[in-house]
Amino acid sequence: MKNIKTYIPALCLALTLSLGLASCKEEDPFLDRDVAPVLVDIVGAAFGAPIASEPTVGYKATATKLTLSARLLELDKTNILDHTKGIDSIPVPNVPIKITLRTGEVLGEVTSNAQGLVTVDKTWAELGVPAPKAGGVTKISWTGTYKGIAFTRFSQIQAN
Repeated sequence: MKNIKTYIPALCLALTLSLGLASCKEEDPFLDRDVAPVLVDIVGAAFGAPIASEPTVGYKATATKLTLSARLLELDKTNILDHTKGIDSIPVPNVPIKITLRTGEVLGEVTSNAQGLVTVDKTWAELGVPAPKAGGVTKISWTGTYKGIAFTRFSQIQAN
């Protein structure tokens, strides 16, 4: 039987290699590298939609005008450690937003107002839905740039 001292160099080498492999950082291809500079809150979506992947806003299939709206908010984390104050949501004015269908067709380009609100009025036909049926979904995106960082928020419009 061999002495344990003969196995120590091999064990150290194996440990070093396993730690080296375990410490490799692999980038996630599905996550953005930059954190979005603003929170795009889709107006009319169900509670919890700001953190949902694709908030959905329902409109009557018979509606003649659809008002697409979103609020742009910047999160002020100054008081994050003070439980009596917490994080504050500050409206972000004067941010140009391009609202598009996922096919790339532009629905409108608007600028957020003093309350951080962006709004565009459309018809079902302008959304590419000439005869809306209950349950039909149209996917849109809200794209802009704030503080030099581009962002996009996806949402859906559903006919009720």
